[in-house]
Amino acid sequence: MTHTILVVDDTPANVRLMEAALTPRGYRVVSAGSGKEALEKVAQERPDLVLLDIVMPGMDGYAVCEQLRADDATRFLPVVMITASGEQERVRAIEAGADDFIQKPLNQAELLARVRSLLRIKEYHDTIEAQAAELAELNLGLEARVQEQVGELQRANRLRRFLSPQLAAAVEASSSDELLATHRREIAAIVCDLRGFTGLAETAAPEEVMEVLGEYHYMLGELTNQLEGTVGQLVGDRVMVFFNDPLPCDDPGPRAVRMAGAIRTQMSVLLSVWAKRGYDVGYGVGVALGYATLGVIGFEGRFDYAPIGMVVHLASKLCDAAAPGEILLNQRAWMAVEEMAEAERASDLVLPGLSRPVPVFSLGGLKEAAEFRAEPESGPLPAGLTGREAEVLRLVVGGKTNRQIAGILFLSEHTVSRHMQNIFNKLDVSSRAAATAFALRQGLA
Repeated sequence: MTHTILVVDDTPANVRLMEAALTPRGYRVVSAGSGKEALEKVAQERPDLVLLDIVMPGMDGYAVCEQLRADDATRFLPVVMITASGEQERVRAIEAGADDFIQKPLNQAELLARVRSLLRIKEYHDTIEAQAAELAELNLGLEARVQEQVGELQRANRLRRFLSPQLAAAVEASSSDELLATHRREIAAIVCDLRGFTGLAETAAPEEVMEVLGEYHYMLGELTNQLEGTVGQLVGDRVMVFFNDPLPCDDPGPRAVRMAGAIRTQMSVLLSVWAKRGYDVGYGVGVALGYATLGVIGFEGRFDYAPIGMVVHLASKLCDAAAPGEILLNQRAWMAVEEMAEAERASDLVLPGLSRPVPVFSLGGLKEAAEFRAEPESGPLPAGLTGREAEVLRLVVGGKTNRQIAGILFLSEHTVSRHMQNIFNKLDVSSRAAATAFALRQGLA
């Protein structure tokens, strides 16, 4: 499939530069020299992505992006703003609806990486929309009672996507949707981000990248469920979880910090495993406590439950500012946990739109009584594995392929495949990532 990219820039040299970078990679490039022409080209060419310069005569890039977002046909069209890296420009671009940024002067590797990333997201979005359309067409012939049951199942599935199993069950049992109605509440937001993931995606095989993501997401998912958090955002290597909504809890700040501490513990193991596989990956975590507006957002066929407000933005910025392996807290989060944790004052964070810098604290250790220890997953224990299966599983954790395992243990690949199937059956998992996470929690690695 050939992707069409619309380049919008009033400087012909910039257009030629991006054409020279994109065309050899198999992309079809069309161009526009003004904002008005860009909107006409979007309607005519139906591009898969727009590279949009901000500063143009007449209609600037902000106005173009706002019009695209106001139109249902282009509301989710990926838009990458070409900026001069000023923080004010980035904030305005976010407000206008931009999905990403590229800094001038253009870096070809960065341009291609961001284009590939957003095109993958658009493909997923298009697939979801196509599947939703197919499902809607099939449902047209169903009787009213069947339609009602399908609606209830869809509602339950939507809940399970962004709520822990405990919360999903509680909301599902509710007689109304009042719990998910738009409201304001104090929450603790935690954002975790993999460092070096873009480089990994560019150099490693797609299967290896997906395996790393699978192990990372599996670990975060287990912690989120056990601490009864709610997933607010999951975009590849970046995950946001929040506490105290839709059902309240007495300790949102401590829960978020306990999760951050557990992430640090489990990531130390994962990073060691990934390093053995040759992956140079790190992580950073930001935790903020504050008020947000929460509710259901999205469109028919694709809804999410999410918080909006400065506390979410602050948690994200703290994550960005964290050094590799560091956990940064805002002052309210630190005050909520100062009796159960140690922290040092870090450099204040300056955010656009705020008159004063934000105090920041770097989380040290948690007192032993406050540490959160993930419970082992239910089901068969490691004792259910044979000695040979345990050896195979340890090599899987070390990133070895079936062929490599066969060579190390002097087995045939067929025998290794049989051992792997036995491991999957005994652990009640369906992927190498899930088996690896189980092994790490049980101390088999």
